[in-house]
Amino acid sequence: MKSAAGTAEVDGLPLPKRKAAVRSVTALAHVPGVAELDPAFTVGEHLRERALLQGRFGGSLRALLRPRQERRAAARALVDAALSAAGLDLETLPKGIRTSVRDLERLEALRLSVALALIGGPRLLAVDDTDLKLSADERAAAWKMLHGLAAAGTTVLAVCSEPPEGDADVVLVRTGSQSGPSGSDRTSSADNTDSTPAGAPATEGHDDEEGAADALAETGRA
Repeated sequence: MKSAAGTAEVDGLPLPKRKAAVRSVTALAHVPGVAELDPAFTVGEHLRERALLQGRFGGSLRALLRPRQERRAAARALVDAALSAAGLDLETLPKGIRTSVRDLERLEALRLSVALALIGGPRLLAVDDTDLKLSADERAAAWKMLHGLAAAGTTVLAVCSEPPEGDADVVLVRTGSQSGPSGSDRTSSADNTDSTPAGAPATEGHDDEEGAADALAETGRA
């Protein structure tokens, strides 16, 4: 994708000039068509593949030269930390680590996607369709997970259809056409930004044709 106008920065890195550097500090979790789970894989296969890729391409040359036992221990530590942060308990899955992705509940699949992204230690995490097919309780659990990541210092950008209400730690920004007082359409780029305390997380989103918010970005900075 190429930008037609405007400028953008991620963590102080200008785009597109520093896009390689941006990729090194960001990660995608559950973005349809871009970062998706393979239903033919098991949970363990996904985790092993991601840990292998991280060890091969995400570390230093010196790390690759360490004894195999040390590399395996480091990979296990990364996976365990990511699973813990995402709130995915392998013992609760139908077949544990051998559970097929197609047998996961929607919230479990979301947690796995987040865990896989966290293995790389990103400073910014993007999640699409955060609350897709989730019940009210599951949505609350998903947002609790993302709040935990933000509190730990990871910036989280999450797209959803129903943003959490009454959350002082979330800044919601709506964009898209809305009906103004006179009935004419207007574009709103930041409905609630001004009411958010300085230093609080920032969110972005847009309204659909019926005016309902369908995108939320939750930002937490250490």
